[in-house]
Amino acid sequence: MNGIDARKTWMGLLARAPQVALEQAWAALGLDPGYSWLRAPGVGTVMVRGRAGGTGAPFNLGEITVTRASLRLACGTVGHAYVQGRSTAHSTRAALVDALMQTDAAERVRALVLDPLAQAEAAARTGRAAKAAATKVDFFTLVRGEN
Repeated sequence: MNGIDARKTWMGLLARAPQVALEQAWAALGLDPGYSWLRAPGVGTVMVRGRAGGTGAPFNLGEITVTRASLRLACGTVGHAYVQGRSTAHSTRAALVDALMQTDAAERVRALVLDPLAQAEAAARTGRAAKAAATKVDFFTLVRGEN
């Protein structure tokens, strides 16, 4: 995976992560890097587009609330984040992790923040799949003799 794809992956994971889980992982990391705001956390809306049946013509489905933040670490590395909802703390932590993943601390951040978040996301996905599988109905046809 190249650098851009890897960054897309961790930024997506940070955006999807529950805020509580991200805060716990951040606390486990134990870093408090100095940073300055390029763009302080701000709440806004974005238009969500959909497609009928997943393949039809795109249409405007509606708006969702997002919070974005951009910051620069003391070393000059820049981090960005967009998260759904109104949590400035979530967007700040996500931007900090994004910036730190571009520094020498990347392996430590991956081990203590990203890997636990990815494992929790996978477990939640597996749990949802198991719950859905429990409601699955198998239909079958019995072959009846010629009347």
